[in-house]
Amino acid sequence: MKKLFLFFAVLLATSVLFAQKAENLALTPPMGWNSWNTFGVEINEQLIKDIADIFVSTGLKEAGYEYVVLDDGWMDMQRDAHGNLLPHPVKFPNGIKAVADYVHSKGLKFGLYNCAGSKTCAGYPGSRGHEYQDAAKYAEWGADFLKYDWCNTEKLTTEGAYMTMRDALYATGRPFLFSICEWGGTSPWLWAAPIGHIWRSTGDIGPHFGDFKKNPNSWNPMSVLEIIDKNPQNEVRKYAGAGHWNDMDMLEVGNEGLDLYENQSHFALWAMLNSPLMLGNDLREMTKETLAILTNKDIISLNQDKLGIQGFIYAQEGAVQIFVKPLANGEWAVQFLNRSENPAELTFDWNGKTFKDEIFGYEIAFSKDNVRKIKDLYLGKEIGKTSSPTKIKLAKHQSLVVRLLK
Repeated sequence: MKKLFLFFAVLLATSVLFAQKAENLALTPPMGWNSWNTFGVEINEQLIKDIADIFVSTGLKEAGYEYVVLDDGWMDMQRDAHGNLLPHPVKFPNGIKAVADYVHSKGLKFGLYNCAGSKTCAGYPGSRGHEYQDAAKYAEWGADFLKYDWCNTEKLTTEGAYMTMRDALYATGRPFLFSICEWGGTSPWLWAAPIGHIWRSTGDIGPHFGDFKKNPNSWNPMSVLEIIDKNPQNEVRKYAGAGHWNDMDMLEVGNEGLDLYENQSHFALWAMLNSPLMLGNDLREMTKETLAILTNKDIISLNQDKLGIQGFIYAQEGAVQIFVKPLANGEWAVQFLNRSENPAELTFDWNGKTFKDEIFGYEIAFSKDNVRKIKDLYLGKEIGKTSSPTKIKLAKHQSLVVRLLK
């Protein structure tokens, strides 16, 4: 018995000593769906099965979305006598494994949520003091993804707390995509790459485009534009790459509060800046216009580009902000975003312009000897060449998103 105890003690010590995050995950920004933005804690087994079905029937799976993630509120309010998490008995009467098995049967991956503190943000049992126990339970149920929040974490340090859960996940032997959700408060881009696969670089998002003060939510979720301006993204992009991405929070595309042009601009910005594309709308009720945005393969290809370089702000010309992004095949993507509340016009003369990525060293100079074809990624057709100026007319918050073809 003593030898057996010693063997397991050495085994545990070794697994912790060499603990690391799972390899070969999130080589491009992860794509999927999360329950929180639309449903909060009002989630249940049938909803998740419906979402998995819709992934397949609408072409979302084919477009690259693969994770179905249960956010806060899936568990019972109390642990069992042994300290194990329990699924909420009404919401998930057949348990979490049954849900995970169903998601997997559709060729998709399944994710769960918990929190580093004593309670989750919605007041359910957090993982503090139960990290290894909880990780083992997630592995037993077949989870592939863990979103780990940062509520009720008195006197914990972010890096240490997330390292503990990373090590607990690694000890299970099951590869988990680990999502660090501490809202960017302790500059996770400086420390999180060896710990997680994605980390939140901003506060929580809300379903609005401009100033959050126009929104009545008392907890002040950030607007799309505020998230773009946070940090700003130009400064944190150097820390992102294959297996470690800045996360600007889940998408609000298709939710009440954004119009068609705002949905298009929002989706393109997340694609250009290599944020995970985690849907947050009710897929059961989305319009054809919303589905067309979410399955636009030309826009998605910018996010999933194998070069893995986060785009950056090139210039501001009047109300129009210009983002550029180098791509793997030597092509470039450009987004012209009208940030104003009014229509905007711009004549962009490519000749003599140079896009230069000071961090990663990519550069393109436009001249009569270096002409690129211009493809509008929302219209899905070529609209000219860089040998002539591009005349742009944009409605409020509308974007022109183009790919400069060789």
